[in-house]
Amino acid sequence: MGPVSDLPDRIVVVGASAAGLSAAEGLRAHGFDGPLTLVGAEDQLPYDRPPLSKQLLQGDWEPDRLELRSRAALAALELDLRLGRPATALHTGRREVRLATGERLRYRALVIATGSTPRLLPGTSPGAAPAPGTHTLRTLGDALALRRTLRRTRRLVIVGSGFIGNEVAAVAAGLGVDVALVSATRIPLSDAVGEEIGAFLARTHREHGVRLHTGVRARRVLVEEGRTCGVELQDGTSLPADTVLLAVGAGPAVDWLVGSGLTVDDGVRCDATLCAGPGVWAAGDVARWTHPRTGLPTRIEHRTNAAEQGLAVARNILAPPGGAEVFDPVPYVWSDLYGLRVQIYGRTRGADEVRVVEGSTEAGRLVALCRADGRVGGVIGVNLPRQTRNHRALVARRAPWDEAVGAGGPDAGGPDAGEPDAGEPGAAAQP
Repeated sequence: MGPVSDLPDRIVVVGASAAGLSAAEGLRAHGFDGPLTLVGAEDQLPYDRPPLSKQLLQGDWEPDRLELRSRAALAALELDLRLGRPATALHTGRREVRLATGERLRYRALVIATGSTPRLLPGTSPGAAPAPGTHTLRTLGDALALRRTLRRTRRLVIVGSGFIGNEVAAVAAGLGVDVALVSATRIPLSDAVGEEIGAFLARTHREHGVRLHTGVRARRVLVEEGRTCGVELQDGTSLPADTVLLAVGAGPAVDWLVGSGLTVDDGVRCDATLCAGPGVWAAGDVARWTHPRTGLPTRIEHRTNAAEQGLAVARNILAPPGGAEVFDPVPYVWSDLYGLRVQIYGRTRGADEVRVVEGSTEAGRLVALCRADGRVGGVIGVNLPRQTRNHRALVARRAPWDEAVGAGGPDAGGPDAGEPDAGEPGAAAQP
């Protein structure tokens, strides 16, 4: 068992990606000058994940361009970096985090920002490694391995039609790979963007040669002589493949919290201020907090949410007693497919209606509003970034639906200067 690092004023951040780094920067910006430890499971300095499935996979960017901060900027934060040392256990009573190396870190406050891990197909043995030729996409190492493989792949099958699966399909098709995309839904991405926009994106895939297998799930990855050779679908169809990507979603990385005393239920359960228990906070993909508007437990797996939650946690850790603020964002995500910029503000899944209010799918440029309980719950844009951003205010104030669509446009008063520009890679869909 490793030694205990006993620094009573220490703040420990577990997770060295966007949420964890944002929390560390926020703590320093708000005046915390005590010992600050940043723990990371990977050897790399904090890097940006959204480009993994786009610019890096395509070969336009190299890994050094993904670094979230320069080495000089990290040095200025005076962090105690513990990289390549995943956390393995937490004892909230002793306020102690244990690392895989045996080290034990005591803390004054703890930020859990361990993100998420890719899901495998149902029936896969826990901890089982995929056969050679089968990939998931979450880390820089995953993306580099897939990039190398795609250069010698003739046939790729992607299981899962979320943003990551769609983005990889577009990249691979552009590289000349024969791509098949398997979607459990009848129209890929329709749960996020509605059937009309989803059908438009599906047509775009087909125009670029991607074969869509919709309304069916994958049963298993086929292996021959120890290597991936295809995917069997639940309807009995077999799809041959040199390479398979499993893009069936991700789950919060919480296994190390078993027995910690925290409530773990599809993430680390937090109150509306992101507090999970005495001295413990959570941010990013792993945080499931009580949303102040709906009162419902909410977990968001997007890059901007991770950074915003990190900053909110930093403020609340340092707030005076009773001064912690609730976290009440307008979620934002974007994706790139074949030169189409898809932007989403707010919550669009489960919308009662998705209505195009500007442009059209035929033109390939549009803005659509999403109705939820008689109000505007979200806005979706395709290749109209300014107009889409102008509708954000309707989402922020949950404008009545009849008022919003009856007016024929937003009552927004111009773009929100505080929102990331659509061209910023940091705002993209997160692998």
